[in-house]
Amino acid sequence: MEYTTQNVRRFRKYPVSRVSRAIVRRPAPSITDGLRTTDQGTPDYERAVVQHDAYCAALERCGVELTRLPSSGDYPDSTFVEDTAILTSGCAILTRPGAPSRVGEVSLIAPKLKAWFRAVESIEEPGRMDGGDICEAENHFFIGISERTNEAGARQLSRVLTKLGHDSTFIDIRASSGLLHLKSGLAYLGDNRLVVTNSLANLKEFTGYELVHVAEGEEYAANCVRINNEVLIARGFPVFAATLASLDYKTTELDMSEFQKLDGGLSCLSLRF
Repeated sequence: MEYTTQNVRRFRKYPVSRVSRAIVRRPAPSITDGLRTTDQGTPDYERAVVQHDAYCAALERCGVELTRLPSSGDYPDSTFVEDTAILTSGCAILTRPGAPSRVGEVSLIAPKLKAWFRAVESIEEPGRMDGGDICEAENHFFIGISERTNEAGARQLSRVLTKLGHDSTFIDIRASSGLLHLKSGLAYLGDNRLVVTNSLANLKEFTGYELVHVAEGEEYAANCVRINNEVLIARGFPVFAATLASLDYKTTELDMSEFQKLDGGLSCLSLRF
């Protein structure tokens, strides 16, 4: 089955949207019990806090005002706040995470979003959706269908986005090896550029974009985040760092080792708007 909605606007070059605010949540000691698809070792809580603090400091250096939420020991994965909502310029859409242990995280974030956004929508049963499956490229949204986001959730989100004046395209990654979420292998840099891993590089849905390829062995680096005039990237991936430098991007490298053990990346740690 093909999931594609196209509009000529997606091929137009847009200026980079400015990020002025972000919501983050401090890791809890229970992060050691977080979900993981592979065993890369147990994350070290103290080190995760240090890395999270450095991430927050980088956001602030980029001119972002942070709302810092306290840790939640009841939800080991709750530091990955991105999975709980999709934010547009005029609306917050609360998700319904695909992992049952994470569904309660949405009620933790909802009051904060309702304070910032007058319009709030929700993904409802039987829909399932993680925010990590949604890649915004200016006015266009790529919606990943994965082990955490199902077709019902994707269709609900697409209807909401259409109502808000946005276009969307469905990308089924269930057969793509190594991708928990769509943004495990895809990022938008602005400037009509998409960062892609080899598993996604040949998709027709990306026609019209300039693709920035991630080298084999550096796939984790694909989850990078453009914040105003900088790109935050994971430390330890020199080929990708050199690629961005050759494109004249200013980058900040951050140690993400403890979050990587939980399949988490840079985008996962904040809700940006």
